[in-house]
Amino acid sequence: MDRETRAFAERHFRGLGGRVSDGGGRAPGSVAFIKDPDAFSYADFFKGYLLPNVPCVFSSAFTEGWGSRRRWVTAAGKPDFDYLLQKYGDVVVPVANCGVREYNSNPKEHMPLRDYISYWKEYIQGGCSSPRGCLYLKDWHLCRDSSAEDVFTLPVYFSSDWLNEFWDALDVDDYRFVYAGPTGTWSPFHADIFRSFSWSVNICGRKKWLFFPPGQEEALRDCYGGLPYDVTSPALLNTHLHPLHQYSSPPPEVTPLEVTQEAGEMVFVPSGWHHQVHNLDDTISINHNWVNGCNLANMWHFLQQELHAVQQEVSQWRDSMPDWHHHCQVIMRSCSGINFEEFYHFLKVIAERRLLILGEGLEGHIAATGLGPQQAAFDIARITEVLTSVVQHPDFQRVDTSAFSPQPEELLQQLEEAVAATASL
Repeated sequence: MDRETRAFAERHFRGLGGRVSDGGGRAPGSVAFIKDPDAFSYADFFKGYLLPNVPCVFSSAFTEGWGSRRRWVTAAGKPDFDYLLQKYGDVVVPVANCGVREYNSNPKEHMPLRDYISYWKEYIQGGCSSPRGCLYLKDWHLCRDSSAEDVFTLPVYFSSDWLNEFWDALDVDDYRFVYAGPTGTWSPFHADIFRSFSWSVNICGRKKWLFFPPGQEEALRDCYGGLPYDVTSPALLNTHLHPLHQYSSPPPEVTPLEVTQEAGEMVFVPSGWHHQVHNLDDTISINHNWVNGCNLANMWHFLQQELHAVQQEVSQWRDSMPDWHHHCQVIMRSCSGINFEEFYHFLKVIAERRLLILGEGLEGHIAATGLGPQQAAFDIARITEVLTSVVQHPDFQRVDTSAFSPQPEELLQQLEEAVAATASL
């Protein structure tokens, strides 16, 4: 990040006045297509898409050097099953059944990749049909579970990735995934975890994306308040079940942006945009979820909503259950994957690494990610704003922080001092 881009971003957040930046109400009429890597800088992406929180598609020229695009794909543009079997055949992968609804998702099983590829071949031979159903390999942690050397190169546009930086520091998990499946596999209507950004590259095949800007999903809720499982379902025609969705004359606020993503192309999914995705061909994709200073407030807002939902669900036990607030945090973590305590730890890890960068440490980290002093200063300012809200939150004040090091107020003071010191950087 350069000084001009940082100043642009700081003006943007000052203009929000503490409100969540979700891009609502500023939805484009179509999704922009970025053609030439040489003519599109990090600053262009940051100012044009990341801050406004709107989607875009990058051409296949951005990924033409990836090893997976050379090795995982046949000359005919199909998945190279022989190579994948040789390289990863014994790796156990998660597989979802697209034909079975489990709440608003699909049940998963685990199997060796070789068994899934055997199924995939049978599915193709059966004319896109199988007695076993429509199975979709989803959320395979390739980078965590096996060698991902020369599979892909992280695009510079997505290099400020706090979510994976944090989990890499803990060395226990990540939010980097491979998806793979035949024609007809799909992902139900959803918004990404923690209201993260995501990016998705088709190694081969095509996907159809249906995007709904933040807030527009509200018009799709049923009479019980639930979001749809499938936005293409004829059930949405039932105005008794979906009283806000008039399909015969759809108002603009419930009309999705539709994108067909070709092989090699890269889709940027903004924070809080609900979407549904269908594989139009035999398709393999690499996908990351990521959070940074631009959507950190969105993540914090989402976590507050999640805790409130848990508290509402178990409110009848509030007076009779000892440590009710603690149990709500435990339930929240079980449902959402993180609670207020872990969110503080997330902020602390990123904050301390940015403070080291400003102190001219972590040289290897700067070289690896492209982070420099201006990016570090921007990140610290965003963490400071959110941590101020966290420390003041009544439910965070009930969290036992006695073992935290540093204490939240101490870290906040360090960050405020750093913000003041970098004002003229």
